[in-house]
Amino acid sequence: MENHSGIIYGKRVLGSVMKAIVGKDQVVLRVFLAILAKGHILIEDIPGVGKTTLAIAFSKALNLSYSRVQFTPDVLASDITGFSVINKDTKQMEYTPGAILCNLFLADELNRATSRTQSALLEAMEEGQVTVDGTSHTIPQPFVVIATQNPVGAAGTQLLPDSQKDRFMLRLSLGYLKRQDEVSLLKRKQKRELIDLVDPVLTSGELRQMREEAGNVYVDPSLLEYIVTLVEKTRSHPDILVGASPRASIALTQMSKAAAYLQGRDYVIPSDIAPIYTDVLAHRLVLNSGIHDDRAASVKILESIFKMVKPPQIA
Repeated sequence: MENHSGIIYGKRVLGSVMKAIVGKDQVVLRVFLAILAKGHILIEDIPGVGKTTLAIAFSKALNLSYSRVQFTPDVLASDITGFSVINKDTKQMEYTPGAILCNLFLADELNRATSRTQSALLEAMEEGQVTVDGTSHTIPQPFVVIATQNPVGAAGTQLLPDSQKDRFMLRLSLGYLKRQDEVSLLKRKQKRELIDLVDPVLTSGELRQMREEAGNVYVDPSLLEYIVTLVEKTRSHPDILVGASPRASIALTQMSKAAAYLQGRDYVIPSDIAPIYTDVLAHRLVLNSGIHDDRAASVKILESIFKMVKPPQIA
């Protein structure tokens, strides 16, 4: 059965965001899929390729309240979660909200923060709340974290722990633009700031409706078996020390449902899974020591696994 609202709303959102993000249509699409799937996004890339612009563009197109923190070693966990202070008049402790109490939180250069500050995001990403002085505070919904990090080896950075990387639904990279796309970018920027080209196209209620409808997309049991097999293969591969967890299976299922929804279907087919498989799983793997360039190696291993597993026939 077709669901035309997914196609219509999807085209509006993607079209608006792509006014500011040139030549990276597939990255924009995957970010939106993760948002629909109620996931968080990790973007790993060099400075200056549009990571921040991408996050701001989505917050504007989706009409989401937005907050950004530029992470450095002196950013404290309380800057993210908030803190309690004494009200001089009432003599009571009052909560001062942190930066993360918003709909879309951009954690810019997250790997420049200390481990303690990085871990402050975990509860918010997993449970949609923060706890300060024993009191939990609910984060507004919808809630999405887009985190960026510099490539490994950049000065002053430290790797995110595996437990935190696993909280991100997918990891993406923008990369350099093609020559013609970069020329197009300069032409657009001659007249207006790129972010000014983005128009709000959804209300928060419409986004919540889209997420609910995407979540209701049907996945055939044979496809669930297929997804589990794809993930299980990472746990027995000779080059992988630690394979993907069940959280990866859940993420792959949710992303495939969102992909089907944006194409107007209320059921998943194998071709919904293929394009997102490596983006969802690659950052979750721990490879054996001695294997260099973990990212490229992880992608290569996953591609070989994908070719080995035969998809089911869906009528």
